[in-house]
Amino acid sequence: MKKSIVFRQKIVGYLYTNFAKKVFFMFDAELMHSAFIKIGKFLGEYWSTKKATGLFFDYQDKCLEQEICGVKFRNPVGLAAGFDKNAEMISIMENVGFGFSEVGSISGRASKGNTGQRMKRLIKEKSLWINLGLNNCGAEKVYRKLSNKRFKIPFGVSIARTNSRETAEDDMAIEDYCFSAEKFRDIGNYLTINISCPNAYGGQPFSSPKRFEKLMKAIAKLKIEKPIFVKLSPDLDKENVNSILKISEKYGISGFICTNLTKHHQFNKGGVSGKILEKKSDEMLGDVYRKMRGKKRKFILIGCGGIFSAEDAYKKIKLGANLVQLITGMVFQGPGLIGKINYELAELLKKDGFKNVSEAVGKCA
Repeated sequence: MKKSIVFRQKIVGYLYTNFAKKVFFMFDAELMHSAFIKIGKFLGEYWSTKKATGLFFDYQDKCLEQEICGVKFRNPVGLAAGFDKNAEMISIMENVGFGFSEVGSISGRASKGNTGQRMKRLIKEKSLWINLGLNNCGAEKVYRKLSNKRFKIPFGVSIARTNSRETAEDDMAIEDYCFSAEKFRDIGNYLTINISCPNAYGGQPFSSPKRFEKLMKAIAKLKIEKPIFVKLSPDLDKENVNSILKISEKYGISGFICTNLTKHHQFNKGGVSGKILEKKSDEMLGDVYRKMRGKKRKFILIGCGGIFSAEDAYKKIKLGANLVQLITGMVFQGPGLIGKINYELAELLKKDGFKNVSEAVGKCA
């Protein structure tokens, strides 16, 4: 069984690296992103295509299963927000091998995003420059799309303020967040508050502690009865992060995604994902985990940034991540990466004597 799985992974990886990737990388990054969304949507609509996708890519192991905040995850590897912005691909993500998926970020109103070139591959750095600007079809439309739908894997909904001049003002931005939060009150297994998008009009105002508390107070009044996460910027200083942690504890936030894109790069706008981000992401993840030591209430942490292998995912888990997310690694290495991470992560856990992935969380923090 193991030999056949390894053989399948090698064949899929070889075909993607030596053929498919070479063709895909000849075209504009955003154009190919849009094409993958259409392909994924098509594959997820039929039993036969879903089954075939699973035979090529899926791998699961009992040692990867966890129950977190009352939600059952079959493995800790999720699709990060930013890829499936309008919730079109959840159905096929379960067959690719993901343990969960996060859609969005979705804003109160529809937005076309920023103008000009908005994505660029940084091939040598194994990274992506992204300046999409929260392009999405808006909370109302996504809500209607997801109403009464059921999926085999959990999914989260990431919300952000609409990318516009009007919502750069605090009260309007908070109203925008609350509209989306209310819309998705009963849709999805968790909600993510994205306060750290580096490519929207007005920057990241809610990474400021005073503004963040104002936003959290408004969200708390909605009394949403499911886990709520906050997505942090990797560029925040430790004092700022400490303040956000204290405020989050006060308002019952379940955990954090460490981290969003970094805006510290060679370009004058947008953010960068992938390997350029990895060190910053890991450092913040470890810092946040260590700050929880000795406290009765523990935050759930999701590690995101620079995952290209099982070793990368395992490192984040041992730094304190209960779950991990990726996009860029899949772009560079293909959808076969997910099953490969799951298989090799299970092997790493067994080699280190862990019966379940939860036992490894924070072991190197």
